[in-house]
Amino acid sequence: MLTFYTDGSASPNPGPGGFSVVTPAGEPVVLGGEPSGAATTNIRMEGFALIAALKEANGQPCEIYTDSEFWINVITKWSIAWEANGWKKKGGPIMNLDIVQEVVPLHRSGQAKLIWVRGHNNDPGNEAADHWANEARKRNLAAKD
Repeated sequence: MLTFYTDGSASPNPGPGGFSVVTPAGEPVVLGGEPSGAATTNIRMEGFALIAALKEANGQPCEIYTDSEFWINVITKWSIAWEANGWKKKGGPIMNLDIVQEVVPLHRSGQAKLIWVRGHNNDPGNEAADHWANEARKRNLAAKD
C-alpha cells in the first residue's frame, strides 16, 4: 500500500509558501507552492499537499498522514453539508473554496485513508514532510528573486 506524509508551510503567514508529499523514508515525491505565485497561508499549502498526494496515489489504496486536523475535517465531515447547501455555510463564505472543491472529489473517488499525526512531535515522516515543505517554500521564494 502507498503511504505518504504531507505538510505545508508559509512564512510569514500569509507569505511565501510551499508544500510537500514525502515517503515514509522521508524522500520527497512532490514539492510545490501556490499556483498563482501569490502570498499564501499554511492552511492553503496543507490543502495543496493533500491534493498532490491524492493525485500521486491515482485512486490506489493509500494512507496519507497529515498534521492538519482542519483538512481532515473539511474533507470527511464539513464538506458534506457545504456541498448539500450549494457550497455555502452558516456564518459566511467558505474559505479556500477552490481547494475544497478540488480535494473533496479526489478523496471521494480514491481509496485514501487520511490519518492525523501530531505535528512537531518527533514523528519521522511528519518531520521530513515539514522539512521538505520549508525547502519548497524557500525554492519558491528564490524563484521570485
